[in-house]
Amino acid sequence: MIRREKQQHLQQALHAMPVVALLGSKQVGKTTLALSITKAFNKKTTYLDLELDSDFNKLTDPEAYLGRFSRQLFSGGR
Repeated sequence: MIRREKQQHLQQALHAMPVVALLGSKQVGKTTLALSITKAFNKKTTYLDLELDSDFNKLTDPEAYLGRFSRQLFSGGR
């Protein structure tokens, strides 16, 4: 895999902040980057595909849903 330009920046942000947004155009590798970053952290990862209504609806009450994943990395896309 090609090492992504923003990988180091994203890792630093995840160490410093509880929430980090990864935004970009479709098909540029956001999900690939997010999933590859999880290997650098010693935390369980949860993935949501926000293109799926079932996953998107889980965030109707984001505080309640995301609160279950403290001390984990969380990955999702839309």
